[in-house]
Amino acid sequence: MPSSDAGGDRGSVTAEAATALPALVLFTMALVWALVAAAAQIQCVDAARAGARAAARSEPPAQAVAAAREAAPSGARVAVERAGDLWHVRVEAPTPGPGSLRLTLRAEAAALAEDTVGVEP
Repeated sequence: MPSSDAGGDRGSVTAEAATALPALVLFTMALVWALVAAAAQIQCVDAARAGARAAARSEPPAQAVAAAREAAPSGARVAVERAGDLWHVRVEAPTPGPGSLRLTLRAEAAALAEDTVGVEP
């Protein structure tokens, strides 16, 4: 003869699943956001390097900015400046996502200007 307590546990699995499911969805969304943010950070680093290489080859600053923007995530800001023998390229971009999760990603790269290589001071 079956126990009369078995009927009391019938809906507990459904209730537990209903409470755990939102937490799993939230965790999955946070994981996806973190992966997208990491990919955007890598794009910023690559863009800064591309811009620094272009500037070091004595290309006009506008072309260095264009090279960096081509590799950067959408909405990125690019700054190119020369300090002594080095070209510095800074890339800043917002992470995708809602306002409370927005971060500003930054990357900077420097390259020695080719016109200074082998020149005695």
